[in-house]
Amino acid sequence: MELGIKNGESDKMNKFLSEILEQPKSLELTLDYYCNTDGESRLKRIKELFHKENFQRVIFTGMGSSFFTSYAASCIFNSFGIPSFVVNTSELLYYHFSLVNEKTLLVCISQSGESYEVVKLLKQLPSNIHCIGITNQEKSTLAINTKFSLLSKAGLEEMTSTKTFISLNMIVYILGWYLAGKWGKDKISQIKKVISGTSALLETRESLVPDIFNFIGDIDFLQFIGRGPSYSTVCQSELMFKEAAKLPSSGSLGGEFRHGPIEMVKPGFVSVLFAADGNTYDQSIKMATDIAGYDGKVLLITNKKPDISEKNVKVIFIDQPDEYLYSIQSIIPVQLMVNQLALTEGLEPGNFVHGGKVTVSE
Repeated sequence: MELGIKNGESDKMNKFLSEILEQPKSLELTLDYYCNTDGESRLKRIKELFHKENFQRVIFTGMGSSFFTSYAASCIFNSFGIPSFVVNTSELLYYHFSLVNEKTLLVCISQSGESYEVVKLLKQLPSNIHCIGITNQEKSTLAINTKFSLLSKAGLEEMTSTKTFISLNMIVYILGWYLAGKWGKDKISQIKKVISGTSALLETRESLVPDIFNFIGDIDFLQFIGRGPSYSTVCQSELMFKEAAKLPSSGSLGGEFRHGPIEMVKPGFVSVLFAADGNTYDQSIKMATDIAGYDGKVLLITNKKPDISEKNVKVIFIDQPDEYLYSIQSIIPVQLMVNQLALTEGLEPGNFVHGGKVTVSE
């Protein structure tokens, strides 16, 4: 695929790009909601339930983008010593349902609140199971049929998930901070920094996108790599490339990539590696230098400027020190890449061909 992009060519407006550009406002509206009466009340009621029932575990479940959000949620809960697991809803229905009992707080995540498997799970739950929903649709089946629900204010989204994905990720972080007693002015300020940082990054898109493609060159396959909460971003990035640009891609945990997939690396191999300043920053940077050493290319998206001079490594800096909030903002360059790749292929970016925005069958 030839991608000789000049400044400005990547900025042709379409619905997918419009929704990408709406993300700062979506985050702002969602944050405002949880800083005011209704949102605060919903968080408070969940916290009261959490302490009253003394749950032994929290299970996060969802499908597609919401499953990836569940992974990020489990990461932050476990970091606070709140035992949690993430199980794909379809797998939970058929293979892991015995995990759900009266000592389980089940958290179902669905952007639409109408995903087939989530609706089926709700119908199957015994009356003694406590279930809360996280969704973008207040009048959805999920919101109506759970005792408590947390709402995104991302607004209507027609194309491949962008603003609903980052909004729901922010909500699960807020919930984790709230239950751990860490929600307050400092976190609110950090989220405001994400909003302003996302807006600033989007404003650079006319130069950023050509710069990225001038580095990576022609691609037929793209590998995404990340660890911790960034694995949620990795999985969503992989999905967007397949769903919105109709191109093959793969997502891997950083540790797993060394266990076999690294054998793919050779001249022409292109990867996007998310490296957050946190528990596994050093391992991620070493991965980037190793891939470059094997003649592969690495687009390194990081919130800590590395000491790397490899010609096969290009750094995109995300000015957000919190490892979890970084995982939200760091997906912006990938969204813009997806938009350009779809346009290059002559596609309507983010449009669905074989399915739809809401999956209504198994």
